[in-house]
Amino acid sequence: MTTLSKGANLPVTVPSVRAVLSWSAGPGIPDVDGSALLLTDVGQVRSDGDFVFYNQPHHASGAVRHIGKQPGADSVEVDLARLEPGIERVALCASADGGTFGQVPGLRLRLLDAASGAELARFDMEAGSETAYVSGELYRRGGAWKFRAVGQGYASGLAGLATDFGITVDEEPPPVPAPAPAPMPPRAPAAPPVPSPAVGTGPRLTKGEERLPVDMRKRLSLRKEQVAVSLDKHGVTGVVARVILVLDASGSMSALYTRGVVKNVAERMAAVAAQLDDDGEMQAWTFATNPARLPDLVIGELPEWLRLHVRVGQMSLFGRKKPPKGLVAGQVDMRAVGFQNEEQKVIAEVRAYVRENPVPAPTLVLFFSDGGVYRDAEIERELRAAVEEPVFWQFVGLGRANYGVLQRFDTMAGRRVDNVGFFAVDDIERVSDPELYDRLLSEFPSWLREARQAGILR
Repeated sequence: MTTLSKGANLPVTVPSVRAVLSWSAGPGIPDVDGSALLLTDVGQVRSDGDFVFYNQPHHASGAVRHIGKQPGADSVEVDLARLEPGIERVALCASADGGTFGQVPGLRLRLLDAASGAELARFDMEAGSETAYVSGELYRRGGAWKFRAVGQGYASGLAGLATDFGITVDEEPPPVPAPAPAPMPPRAPAAPPVPSPAVGTGPRLTKGEERLPVDMRKRLSLRKEQVAVSLDKHGVTGVVARVILVLDASGSMSALYTRGVVKNVAERMAAVAAQLDDDGEMQAWTFATNPARLPDLVIGELPEWLRLHVRVGQMSLFGRKKPPKGLVAGQVDMRAVGFQNEEQKVIAEVRAYVRENPVPAPTLVLFFSDGGVYRDAEIERELRAAVEEPVFWQFVGLGRANYGVLQRFDTMAGRRVDNVGFFAVDDIERVSDPELYDRLLSEFPSWLREARQAGILR
């Protein structure tokens, strides 16, 4: 065992280490949380998914895990052999909840061999008014790994530390203002009823569509028409289906939400529901560590639904115990959703909803994720069990990587019917509506035919 002073380093020759942050806990002593940041050669994370902490305890690669707390100790495990080539440093961090590190006695970082438990290094730390700390770091040098005792504090807290390394922090969402009531337009003379189009000849008219803003109504109409054309291309006309939307809200998705990409995806998927579903409504879920059912998307309320419900999780680094602020009736507290990828949980919840709410029509699930999938075995179990259910699962990758079993399942043997489709796009904003709907609906028609032949659909 080696005792290190601030700035000292030593080689790390074992493949996996455990960093144990310890202190003397007691009444009036601030609570301490350990965390880790996976950094590139420029000292920045690639996305919010490279932050491993209590709300996101596993990195998508499986290389870094927040083990969990015991009285007076918190641990992070790093499998150096599994770190991705682009990761050059792992910063070992800490935050103090309810005080400063100057109020935390006996603060120490111990580096252990994860396999044997043998202590490799020990670093005793002193602090003052800091509420966040980089205690040490693992870094590549000449193709090998080393450990350095850092001991750098941040008075701005974990939010300030995380921001310095490129994390997007939204500590408390601002209140959502209630929209001002729109003035009532002058009553127009009653228009003659518009006949519904014949089956297979074009887009269906959707209840509430007339309440949409003009530009959105035009986009919806064109997109419904393209959905109908795409179905015709694949030999299916006049099909009715329940449509369910599932949106990834894990930490790595935050940039796509910020840029409005997810909002645009949801609007484009509303056209699928408007064309396929008789009532023009769409059930929706968001998920990360936990799934959350969103209010149903009603076409006539599309602008407000997008504004209120298409949101990524708030990274409440300080007050995970604080009550949520700024929520309006029906909104999900996204802090409870978390930041980790747990697709199997939302798949199970959607399956339960379909079982408990049967309809004569089949169900099409449109599932969007940017990757980072690591619960392969659990996801495979859910999707294999869903083969006998009247549900087709269409997964769409939004340009990241590591889609795991979602990508492989489409070709897996041992199923009566192929109930899963998958494709990925680098930038969905650059994909035209005709191309998107063609790809989105390419496998659903063949599943309809196979499921009817197998007796899964009536």
